[in-house]
Amino acid sequence: MIAAFLRSGLIQQLRRFLPQPPMWSFEQHAPKPLRLSSVRELPTLTNPPPRIAIVTPSYNQRKYLEATVASVLGQNYPALSYHVQDGASQDGTVELLDAYGGQVSWRSEPDSGQANAINAGFKTAAIDCDIMAYLNSDDTLLPGTLCYIAHVFQTRPDIDIVYGHRIFIDSDGSEIGRAVFPPHDANALLYVGYVPQETMFWRRHVWDQIGPIDETFRFALDWDFMLRAQQAGFKMVRLPRFLGCFRIHAEQKTSAMIDVGQEEMQLLRRRYLGHTPTQPEIYRAAMPFLALQLCYHWMYRLKILKY
Repeated sequence: MIAAFLRSGLIQQLRRFLPQPPMWSFEQHAPKPLRLSSVRELPTLTNPPPRIAIVTPSYNQRKYLEATVASVLGQNYPALSYHVQDGASQDGTVELLDAYGGQVSWRSEPDSGQANAINAGFKTAAIDCDIMAYLNSDDTLLPGTLCYIAHVFQTRPDIDIVYGHRIFIDSDGSEIGRAVFPPHDANALLYVGYVPQETMFWRRHVWDQIGPIDETFRFALDWDFMLRAQQAGFKMVRLPRFLGCFRIHAEQKTSAMIDVGQEEMQLLRRRYLGHTPTQPEIYRAAMPFLALQLCYHWMYRLKILKY
């Protein structure tokens, strides 16, 4: 979704006013080892801990899937249901998953796409859970994310959906950039799908009311889910923490489906705005949020904000 927006005429207009918007500037610096701040202490959970279900849809992503699975299992979260729904890959994915034994639930069978795989996976993983998320097979969670998310949901019963800041990594897992977000902006979300999907978690009752993922979408399925949740009145909050990594590589879906993405994004804008907005209208509506995001980015770079 974001890559398509990058290539649109709108982002070219934005670049005239905003120097290198960090949300869409993936390769911000040369690759370097990923290091996290020392402020990432793990909170203490009350018993029993919330049950978390995570699904990873995958198809011929063996070379990245191992890092994805490791980032989930490495959380050492005590109440985790993790399922990989594979689309009958032929690249060694099945052998990799089989090697995990009982650590990972998985199934390999043909599907009709990412959304179909996610929905099928949740039929297995989310039978008995309190919190849900899906993590694509080339992205990763950062250490301590699940414990932190569980603590937020335990201590903030008013919150339904959360997301956080993201780190951009390359095909080798080296850091190439970061995106720091301001607080959630419901109006901006109607125009721009800015929420980093790999950092998003929601309560089970959200899924029960608005799920499943709409399988007619091939590209903007995450934005559609967020908009449906927002329209239903669920409270969405941006958390002050880096939660996941979005991998940039040559084969990724967001680099190969630009035209489809543009069509789906305009469809969603028509659906929730009641009309097809022009690029100047999108620009005017998104500009306050984008300007604030740029401020947060530089406050983080200058160490005024610490995450």
